[in-house]
Amino acid sequence: MKRIYLLGLFLGFCFSGFTQIITIQDADTGQPIEMATISSEALSVYATTDASGQADISAFKGAVSIEIRMLGYDTKTLSFEELKADKFSVVLFPGLSLSQVVVSANRWSQASGEVPSRITTLSAKEVALQNPQTAADLLGASGEVFIQKSQQGGGSPMIRGFSTNRLLYVVDGVRMNTAIFRSGNLQNVISLDPFATERTEILFGPGSVIYGSDAIGGVMSFQILTPALSHTGKTLIGGKGVARYSSANEEKTVHFDVHVGGKKWASVTSLSAHDFGDLRMGSHGPEEYLRPFYVQRHDSTDVVIVNDDPLVQRPSGYSQLNMMQKLRFKPNEKWDFQYGFHFSETSKYARYDRHIRYRKGLPRYGEWDYGPQKWMMNNLSATHSGKNALYDQMTLRLAHQFFEESRIDRNIGDTERHIRVEEVDAVSANLDFHKSIGLDHDFFYGLEAVQNEVTSTGTDEDISKGVSVRGPARYPQATWASYAAYLNYQHSFSEKLLVQAGARYNRFLLDAVFDTEFYPFPYTSSEMNDGALTGSLGMVFRPSEKWVLSLNASTGFRAPNVDDSGKVFDSEPGSVIVPNPDLEAEYAYNGELGIAKIFGRSVQFDLAAYYTVLQNALVRRDFTLNGQDSILYDGTLSQVQAIQNAAVATVYGLQAGLELKLPAGFGFITDFNYQVGEEELDDGTTSPSRHAPPWFGVSRLTYSTGKLNMQFYAMYSGERKFEDLPQEEQGKTELYAIDPEGKPYSPGWYTLNFKAMYQFASHFSLSAGMENLTDQRYRPYSSGMAGAGRNLVISVSALF
Repeated sequence: MKRIYLLGLFLGFCFSGFTQIITIQDADTGQPIEMATISSEALSVYATTDASGQADISAFKGAVSIEIRMLGYDTKTLSFEELKADKFSVVLFPGLSLSQVVVSANRWSQASGEVPSRITTLSAKEVALQNPQTAADLLGASGEVFIQKSQQGGGSPMIRGFSTNRLLYVVDGVRMNTAIFRSGNLQNVISLDPFATERTEILFGPGSVIYGSDAIGGVMSFQILTPALSHTGKTLIGGKGVARYSSANEEKTVHFDVHVGGKKWASVTSLSAHDFGDLRMGSHGPEEYLRPFYVQRHDSTDVVIVNDDPLVQRPSGYSQLNMMQKLRFKPNEKWDFQYGFHFSETSKYARYDRHIRYRKGLPRYGEWDYGPQKWMMNNLSATHSGKNALYDQMTLRLAHQFFEESRIDRNIGDTERHIRVEEVDAVSANLDFHKSIGLDHDFFYGLEAVQNEVTSTGTDEDISKGVSVRGPARYPQATWASYAAYLNYQHSFSEKLLVQAGARYNRFLLDAVFDTEFYPFPYTSSEMNDGALTGSLGMVFRPSEKWVLSLNASTGFRAPNVDDSGKVFDSEPGSVIVPNPDLEAEYAYNGELGIAKIFGRSVQFDLAAYYTVLQNALVRRDFTLNGQDSILYDGTLSQVQAIQNAAVATVYGLQAGLELKLPAGFGFITDFNYQVGEEELDDGTTSPSRHAPPWFGVSRLTYSTGKLNMQFYAMYSGERKFEDLPQEEQGKTELYAIDPEGKPYSPGWYTLNFKAMYQFASHFSLSAGMENLTDQRYRPYSSGMAGAGRNLVISVSALF
């Protein structure tokens, strides 16, 4: 027995020699802090704590300065020897900090206080309290992203006056935007699962130096659950199960994830299933939003049915399935391999804003649905950490994505159904490097290659006879590609002053083949081969730890894609968009000033002011096809239009935030956004920009103590009068309320909401809330769907 005991001591000593575990806890509650970041700039190493508040910091041995950060806590800086003296146990005190670790700025972990751009981070803890139904709702909960919804199965973010294909989505470092991302409202973000998202970062302003095309208004970066390795000799097995119900749309959601981790291997599996019924709007608000009737097909006839509850937006329900599997292999401290599989599929769902479009007092459409939206990604990454002449850290990302979307429409009383199906195969490769020279010089550089294959088909079906024939496709058969190299340099002149400069050269290509069977295009193919050069220059000045000034000048670009140059569709009644292969990239020029200040230990204020000019803007304008300004489309004589480089647009605005730490566990947080956009019209006059919403924001009164976390908050948005509506919105009367003069306008609105979460035990928690307490009937600017009325949300979560 004595020999066995001594052998155990010997093995324990050997094991501790190879692995050093740090434990980080909340100073007030003693609870472990998950997702706390640990970094050493001198050693170029980084770690994140797991659900137990632990991380392996063996690679930090000998470090003189180790920074430990977590949103909502004071930053702590210690040496490895000091950590050793404290037995590698650290407590963090709740507080205010002007800096946190972010990844989206340069693709590598660094302090946000060293970045001249504004970045907002959404933690998994905040997301769990808010309980968003979709990833679009997750972004909207930040109070800094405006969400437009044409249908319940949607959510198109607006950031700093830009939206759709002028914003970039990034998932685990891989761009999600494809060659058919359109200028009209997008819903691709709902393919992501909030339950499987461990961290979301929003980078405001152009990010084209690092991310390339489309990163004009901002970048939304989603980090999906990462497999956690075991820090002991035992295999780590754990997971979470969640069940949720929401009353406004009879939502029923279940989710589970399972984590298995060994010393070198780890796995995480996630599955979420959602069922959303028709959404009920509030009782108090504009009558124009009510749904008095809807269309159903009975006995081969379209029947207009009186809605027994005009507050229920029929049809708007849908269901969705999300699956994710990740594997991780870390053979040693230098290499880290990860593979991820992601899959998302929705049911068919109605495009509600088309269902409320009327003709002669009756619904115009018998059907207008999006078919199942599918997204699949395979992603393999390899990260190497080791100082050499070329880099300190290197990551290679290889990814394949598959997208499928479809549109199904039929005029009321008509037997011809139009079905348009689009598929995109997207492959990409990213090679990113980070190199530090001393403590004052950092280089971030890399290469990127992206290729999209677009397949588009059309089918016309006679539903009375069950006969289908080939119909016109929405897009040409096309290949879109992008190849780029970038360099970002960061120099610390002192502890107070940092300057960052970067440049990127991008080559983009497009080959398209047009089908002239249905439309007499004067061409059968088109090619594009062009380049774009973008850059940035910024500085960060920190007079003290509680005071930060930043100044940034940056450019962004968007390369024309297949949707810009090759699409045929009806944009609105009486207008049809046709292909235009003669397009060039559009460029954004942005200037930004940021100020952040902590007063004492209880008040933090931040303000960002920006001004952006978009030149050579790709906009919809009147056009001709074979010398004709009108053609017959879908049985209607329609004005011919096309996307053209034909305008200059400007956007300017402010983003402000205030946080107060109040006594007895109370706090107050508010975020406010004001933006103004203008776009040049054909005649040289200007019109408000469609994607610059009215002012909006969120204010929260918070309370947190021990196992209880509560929030009472208000979300709000300003009014947009008729004369302030964009010219293209003024004719969309179905979307807006009517003012006393009989003209459409977008009323201001607010909702009052309450959320609470209680941790009954270490493995069980209950979340409950009431959204829109006063049952307001509102419709966010430019949306087709009215927001949810009074909504009870109950969620039960169990850890194992």
